[in-house]
Amino acid sequence: MSELLLIDDDQELCDLLATWLRQEGFDVQACHDGQSARVALAQRHPAAVVLDVMLPDGSGLELLKQLRVNHPDLPVVMLSARGEPLDRILGLELGADDYLAKPCDPRELTARLRAVLRRTVAPAITSQLELDDLCFSPARGVVTLGDREVSLTVSEGRLLEALLKQPGEPVDKQELAQLALGRKLTLYDRSLDMHVSNLRKKLGPHPDGSPRILALRSRGYYYSRG
Repeated sequence: MSELLLIDDDQELCDLLATWLRQEGFDVQACHDGQSARVALAQRHPAAVVLDVMLPDGSGLELLKQLRVNHPDLPVVMLSARGEPLDRILGLELGADDYLAKPCDPRELTARLRAVLRRTVAPAITSQLELDDLCFSPARGVVTLGDREVSLTVSEGRLLEALLKQPGEPVDKQELAQLALGRKLTLYDRSLDMHVSNLRKKLGPHPDGSPRILALRSRGYYYSRG
């Protein structure tokens, strides 16, 4: 049974989602503010977090920043009542694995959670991937670049793994979305593009200054050799 931490100040919604998720086999703990969520995270190790953008004692995005520092490999699905594109972009830029606007369909939330959890527990076929100056451990979710180590989120790790397995060859966006996000992209969905942008920032360019990840119009993304 996967343990979830649900962080949302809307107690009625929390009760609704928790009831549904428990029926689906999840062990759910609910917190209604950032402080109680921090205490819960210090005491427990949930398999995933569902986090609202707006909290009574601060921004959920600020809490997400802390999560990415202290728990870089913890899957996080963001929720927002506003559902504004800027909220989605900020959440994904800060490392959320997925994003849903409220009110959300409990079935859709369940599907998104199962997708990120499958990516977390799926065994890595390759213990280590190496290319030029980059070494990636899928099991640890850590990239080594020279003497620098970079921690990746679950989505970023799956994305990099897919690109490194066929360097120089473009991977279709929908195929990447299935591998990295566990789902197909919908119309105007920029989730994959934001994860690619985050990965580019974390990895930086090749030693010669050329970009590591490139886009081919209508064909997808590929990892370039240095």
